[in-house]
Amino acid sequence: MGKEGQVSAMEIEGPKNSDQSVPKFSINVLQLLKSAQLQHGLRHGDYTRYRRYCTARLRRLYKSLKFTHGRGKYARRTITESTVTEVRFLHLVLYTAERAWSHAMEKRQLPDGPTARQRIYLIGRLRKAVKWATLFSQLCSVKADPRTSLEAEAYESYMKGNLLFEQDQNWDLALRHFRSARTLYEELGKYGDMDNQTLCRERVEELEPSIRYCLHKIGQSNLQASELLHIGDMEGPALDLFKSKLEAVMAEARSQQAASMTEFHWLGHRFPISNAKTRVAILKAQELEKDLLGPMADSVPADKRLAIFDKIFSAYHEARGYIRADLATAGSAESVKDDLNGLDKAISAVLGERTIERNLLLVKVAKSKLAKRRDEKNEKVTKPEELVRLYDLLLQNTADLSDLVSSGRDKKPEEVSFTEECTCKSLVFRAERCFYVAKSYSVAGKRVEAYALYCRARTLAEDALRKLQISNGNNQIMIKELEELCKECRSNSCIEHAAGIMEEKEAPENLSKGISNISLTGAERLEKFLLEKLDVYESAVGDPNVKSVPRIAAFPPAFQAVPRNPIVLDLAYNLIDFPSIENRMKKDKKGFMSRFWG
Repeated sequence: MGKEGQVSAMEIEGPKNSDQSVPKFSINVLQLLKSAQLQHGLRHGDYTRYRRYCTARLRRLYKSLKFTHGRGKYARRTITESTVTEVRFLHLVLYTAERAWSHAMEKRQLPDGPTARQRIYLIGRLRKAVKWATLFSQLCSVKADPRTSLEAEAYESYMKGNLLFEQDQNWDLALRHFRSARTLYEELGKYGDMDNQTLCRERVEELEPSIRYCLHKIGQSNLQASELLHIGDMEGPALDLFKSKLEAVMAEARSQQAASMTEFHWLGHRFPISNAKTRVAILKAQELEKDLLGPMADSVPADKRLAIFDKIFSAYHEARGYIRADLATAGSAESVKDDLNGLDKAISAVLGERTIERNLLLVKVAKSKLAKRRDEKNEKVTKPEELVRLYDLLLQNTADLSDLVSSGRDKKPEEVSFTEECTCKSLVFRAERCFYVAKSYSVAGKRVEAYALYCRARTLAEDALRKLQISNGNNQIMIKELEELCKECRSNSCIEHAAGIMEEKEAPENLSKGISNISLTGAERLEKFLLEKLDVYESAVGDPNVKSVPRIAAFPPAFQAVPRNPIVLDLAYNLIDFPSIENRMKKDKKGFMSRFWG
């Protein structure tokens, strides 16, 4: 760290100014950087855009301060204490450090990771960021107020910790820098306005995973890999370096575990896995499945579970891509092709199962929103048609999965039982779908159709319940849901029957009311508009409890007769004798031969 701590050519020259009358500059460093980062790309992890913003910002600062480095020949101008005559010089140093840091993070976020050459360049840019952050801290200690100086020290410690974190060495020193930054931000979070306190607390939370990882590398923490993954779910620009490091560590751990993984087990079959990339992708998906199938799965929010499902799908699709690439290069080896085709079928079946589980989670979320009251404005209330669409997807997924599993020639008992289970699930989904179709008809006021559909849904639910009770599978949760569905179908059918009878009884009364509103002249009895009764103090909105359109003016306005210019008919035209104008008409010229022959 000897070279990183030096300022070399940018060293502060001259003695410190002891004049107390010179005003101290003030910068809210964390708030300034956070707003710039979120507004210029880092909200979405776009470090290229943020680096370009820093470059443009520096160009404007150099030009406005007239601190350029020459037009023709480059003449470097250093920033010293005597140079800093206004706060923009401090901004100049700060944004230079940010540009170097963002350039390093841009190389870190490459799709396939930085190569050895790019990593050397990355570490060089982090060294530049440390150098400029050190200069910024030294200048602020002299030219800025105490709070700005403390923020500059915290920023310097954070940059030094990032450099050591990326170098994979001196974990003790990196831990010391991260702890120093955390302590400073904790102290700064006790003062100032609420926005600044919130930002300081967020930065402390972002530094915590890096500190725990340093402790893990030193050996002072019993942190497990699953806990590291849980920490990696946090968001923030300060965590991106930690996430990239964590992903590299997890990829290395998966590669080591994949070496011992030689087979994939599915419904009594064992498929050998020869490709190391396929093993790593399957292992990644299986690790993610533990978060969904573990004991703490119910405590995970629905949006995070959906994100985990997306990662599982990506991992399995990646594995299928490797399998099909191996199939293309397998040649004429029939045994190898059979194993690869069986493995592809097994992965596709697992993908189908996870797709059904994800759609069932979406159904659960939609049902929770359907049961809420209508007057809640924070969340959108689910319509029954959305649940009908989800159950259509589930029926299609179940049919595809059943066809895939039953497509083989020699079926094992596990495959036969799995196909029967898919058939039972399909009956359950059909009953649920019919129930929500009936609900949509009920909302539309079609009582007869709703009553018939509720009865049909009850019949389907009873058939599915009978089949599930006969089977020996562990379907207690589904059996309870079907029992509840049967009760709801019976109660809703009774309600629709009663509502239909009431509407039929009220039909003559409603008809008589409608007839009484009909006028003998054929015109409808409508209330006057507001513009027609301006002399009367009466509301045009009507009853506040009844939803009706305010009657202010008729639109579109009625047609009105408009006067126009009279039509003039010239009756004397036919009685006028006009003079002949034949003598004025142009005569036809005769040709040369016609002169002789007349």
